[in-house]
Amino acid sequence: MSDLSSSAIPRGFRFGAVKAGLKASGRPDFALIVADAPASAAAAFTSNRVIAAPLIVDKEHLSATGGLVRAVAINAGNANCAAGEAGLRAARATCAAVARTFGCRAEEVFPSSTGIIGVPLPAEKLIAALPELAANLGSEVSDFSEAAHAILTTDLVEKMAFARLELKGSDGAAREVRIGAFGKGSGMIHPQLVPHAAIHAAKRAAKHATMLVYVLTDAAIEPAVLDGYLRAAVEVSFNRISVDGDTSTNDTVLLLASGASGVEIGAGHAAFAAALTEVCTSLARQVVADGEGATHVVELLVNGAASDADALRVAKAIAHSPLVKTAWAGCDPNWGRLAAAIGYSGAQIDPARIDIRFGELQICRDGGRAAEFDEAAAHAYISQREFSISIELHQGQGSCVFWTTDLTAQYIHINADYST
Repeated sequence: MSDLSSSAIPRGFRFGAVKAGLKASGRPDFALIVADAPASAAAAFTSNRVIAAPLIVDKEHLSATGGLVRAVAINAGNANCAAGEAGLRAARATCAAVARTFGCRAEEVFPSSTGIIGVPLPAEKLIAALPELAANLGSEVSDFSEAAHAILTTDLVEKMAFARLELKGSDGAAREVRIGAFGKGSGMIHPQLVPHAAIHAAKRAAKHATMLVYVLTDAAIEPAVLDGYLRAAVEVSFNRISVDGDTSTNDTVLLLASGASGVEIGAGHAAFAAALTEVCTSLARQVVADGEGATHVVELLVNGAASDADALRVAKAIAHSPLVKTAWAGCDPNWGRLAAAIGYSGAQIDPARIDIRFGELQICRDGGRAAEFDEAAAHAYISQREFSISIELHQGQGSCVFWTTDLTAQYIHINADYST
């Protein structure tokens, strides 16, 4: 992973942010990503059946262009969700204004919104701010950072990740390919993302503040190939995190490829896939680490499940249990709550074969309290800001890595007062 510097920013893009007046705090709340030429695009969206207006427009636009995006318009402070036809008009008016500003088709504009649900989006504020925003776009670190900062809501910190690879260009010469990403997310976090190409095949929605992620590369990759890379990366990163078990109406991950490096990448490029997954996993973990009110970040390692799907069921049952999460908040090594969650997860288990470790500490063996269980040592271990819990089910070869948080009184305060 690269440090943040000018040489880490993917080429072929410009960035900027401005105060449009949506946030009550008066902080920047409108950001743009503008590609120098239409970029290849792939996206994954929430599987929540209550879906925000910009996501509806995004899907229409990606289908209309065959996966090309010239500009990304992101506002914070208003989710533009549950606003009916007015929400769609606001999203489309914003896209039309951005298209006029940059001389592209409205269908080449990708809108995103985050903030409170059920409040009409004043698109006129975004449109009025566009001239200032367009005049101050740049490709420096500061421009990238300003865009990353402007999209935050309850987040406490910016979230960015980078990678660089040396690959051969079409002329056989070694060239650098860059991947850079920024995103936001702190609460209402349990992304259940579905790639755009398969969105209409989703038969059910997950029951789970918004996660928005923008991943950029200067490699040249066709949209259909880009989609394959995004699917694989999302599944082991953003679809493996949860703060509170709530899937937002606005969750979006967008991957853009400008081609400005001169390196063409086809399907099955292992090095690029690994770098992309690394960037996505870094951002996913940053979202969890900034979870609303979180005092602990927990890595769940589930092994020996009958299938990977069963391993994921176990991880989610644990990650979404208020009893488990409040025990972590109090640094209470109450492993019986873990056992109970495993039991109701729906996964195939044999209660007499469950093993649990806190880090290297054996807590449970063969379904019962381990003879060497040391409560003081276990308490000390989970008093750390970050710790891992390993579950061995002894049912098969299925496994899963999942990241989550504790549940604190601060989370309740943040969300009890969110709209007032």
